[in-house]
Amino acid sequence: MQDYQEEIIKLFKELLEIPAPSGKEEKISEYIIQELKSLGYNPEKDYTGNVFVKINGGRSDISCCLAAHVDEIGLMVSKINTDGSLKAERVGGSLPWKYGERPVEIFGSNKSIVGIISMGSGHGSKSDTQLKWEDVEIVTGYSPEKLDEFGIIVGTRMLPLRSECGPHVLGDESNPLLAAWTFDDRMGAVTLLRLLKSIKEENIKPKLDLIIAFTVQEETSCFGARTLAQKIQPTYFIAVDGCPLASHSPLELDERPGIWLKDRRQFYSEGLIDSLTEAANSIGIELQRAIFTGAASDASSVGLTGFSDQLATIGHVRKNSHGYEIASLEVFENLFKVLKQFISTWNGES
Repeated sequence: MQDYQEEIIKLFKELLEIPAPSGKEEKISEYIIQELKSLGYNPEKDYTGNVFVKINGGRSDISCCLAAHVDEIGLMVSKINTDGSLKAERVGGSLPWKYGERPVEIFGSNKSIVGIISMGSGHGSKSDTQLKWEDVEIVTGYSPEKLDEFGIIVGTRMLPLRSECGPHVLGDESNPLLAAWTFDDRMGAVTLLRLLKSIKEENIKPKLDLIIAFTVQEETSCFGARTLAQKIQPTYFIAVDGCPLASHSPLELDERPGIWLKDRRQFYSEGLIDSLTEAANSIGIELQRAIFTGAASDASSVGLTGFSDQLATIGHVRKNSHGYEIASLEVFENLFKVLKQFISTWNGES
């Protein structure tokens, strides 16, 4: 395995071990702040919870924000039953058929415990219909009184056990795959942390003012990106996220990153798409072009606010979105290379 591949996996594993359900991102935000300080940056954190750094570029009349969200999909306690089992509401795009019957960690304010997602007996069942969360319960083994003592109440978040989230390296060592629950969007954060490291080590001077941000609450409403855009009002906003393999978009699971042309909220900016594509082509990397009808991103949500002039979303292509996701390990390095080339050479002219 190459040194850069080991670096990607190591940093990703460290981020993956930190629970960060949407709306509860404090621990991962603190980790990122410490990482940025260790690289010599002076990060800022706003009252929403976004963490970001500003880097002066050759032009100060315009600016570009690269953003990756640090929250993840999960579950929330919606009801505590008399036997101590729990009912759940999804946080973001969590689907029962993705979770299956598995252990989850329940993050009480005083104590965290393990529960088991329970979907009923397989004996005598006459249907393989996909369940809804209202048909599912989480068995805890504790009484409601004990759960209250642990600080487990309506609104308490739940996530799959960190020990079961990976990552796992699959396949041929010469071109391996990586799998984890989930990449979304810690791998975007990995890319931006590596980019910030390169800026320092190689003394890279962006052609225009650059903001690199780690946003919160993307999975539920893209609230973090929207409040950040209102504060900094960047000329260009680029979300660094994933590109899900979907039946309506001709993507392939290989080393080529993807770039979004449109999603369910709006079309992306052709000039910015062309500039990112030119940066990729100049170093021999092809970008796959993606159209999504059911997905959205921080960038398209920022577009709805009107606080940024041009928008793009770029990222790794992944299989099994919002589940045990799989991607080419090399795609993460190629995404990093494209963004490094982009900030080093692009002066804001499309």
